[in-house]
Amino acid sequence: MFSKTNLISAFVTALWGFFGGWILWGMIGDPILKDHAITDGLMKDMPDMAILALGCLIVGFAFSTMYSKWARGTHGVSHGAQFGIWLGVLIGLGSGLIDHSTANLLDLPGTIINAVIYIVHFVIMGILASLIYGKFASEN
Repeated sequence: MFSKTNLISAFVTALWGFFGGWILWGMIGDPILKDHAITDGLMKDMPDMAILALGCLIVGFAFSTMYSKWARGTHGVSHGAQFGIWLGVLIGLGSGLIDHSTANLLDLPGTIINAVIYIVHFVIMGILASLIYGKFASEN
């Protein structure tokens, strides 16, 4: 869990979580999702960057740890992408639909758009983790 490879992967995926999230949700998703928000003022104008960075570190560490267990020593780009798809489906689509059914966050099209962004985000994160594990796993 605290191997060199897992820590490197956690750091790289956390960086992607932070900057990739800014690209995917901040630059691409925000203009699209604004029209699908049900509740005004839901999103903060400026996030709390320290809490955001901490959250990205936690996601990166958890993602990398789960990926290492799921991959079982086979670290190819397709394995990382598959893992990312499943995590994106779980969080983006599954939790997104649950949120849609229980809260006034996004309309249904917005929920689907957000789920697609989650899937893309986690596919890239999975590919990054697989590349790190493929390169460094034999060194542990």
